[in-house]
Amino acid sequence: MQKAPEKFRFAAVAVDVVVFGIRDNELCVLVDTVHRPPHYDNIPGFPGAMVLPEENTDEAAARVLRDKVALQPIHLEQLYTFSEKDRDARNRVVSVAYMGCVRPNQIETYDHASASFVPLRSLKKMAYDHISMLQLAEKRLAGKLEYTTIAQFLLPTHFTLTELQNVYEIVKRTTFDKRNFRKKILALDIIAETGEVQSGVQNRPAALHKFVKSTIQKIEFLG
Repeated sequence: MQKAPEKFRFAAVAVDVVVFGIRDNELCVLVDTVHRPPHYDNIPGFPGAMVLPEENTDEAAARVLRDKVALQPIHLEQLYTFSEKDRDARNRVVSVAYMGCVRPNQIETYDHASASFVPLRSLKKMAYDHISMLQLAEKRLAGKLEYTTIAQFLLPTHFTLTELQNVYEIVKRTTFDKRNFRKKILALDIIAETGEVQSGVQNRPAALHKFVKSTIQKIEFLG
């Protein structure tokens, strides 16, 4: 195979993955420790790696999550391509970023030597351009709550209407009127009662619901 002209071989391609989850009523994100002295010395960053010659970026993102942080998000989608010339001080690196979601039980049981889920509010400084990556990913997640069923990937498979409303309020950083929120959600016919109720609660147990479809769906604007 003929090699590309030298003038076109100037940048490497990488992937970085932003994985969200909710714990203790806070939106959290998975970070790993980046140790690339002298530029980055044990600073938080998103799991990432260079794309291998035999991979596409989807495969590279799956490999990063599997091999570097031992995690399988319930949902993963491409976010954006970050290509500023100085985003990596070591070399010219173009990063294809991905956004993922995990259920609460995945956070509760997650145990890794260097990676962990941390609240967004705790991240003041990150490696590379990962703060910008985080801000864009959070904005994308909040936006997609309004027109898709992406909320289901931040919830248990069976959940109460209060838990569903909490996801919207946590991610969008606002509050909703309980009656109006439930009226809008139920009118969309995207969730159904399971026939079961909460267990282990002192007050009257609430009915449990589930999403009708397990894949992400577009819905009428919910804003």
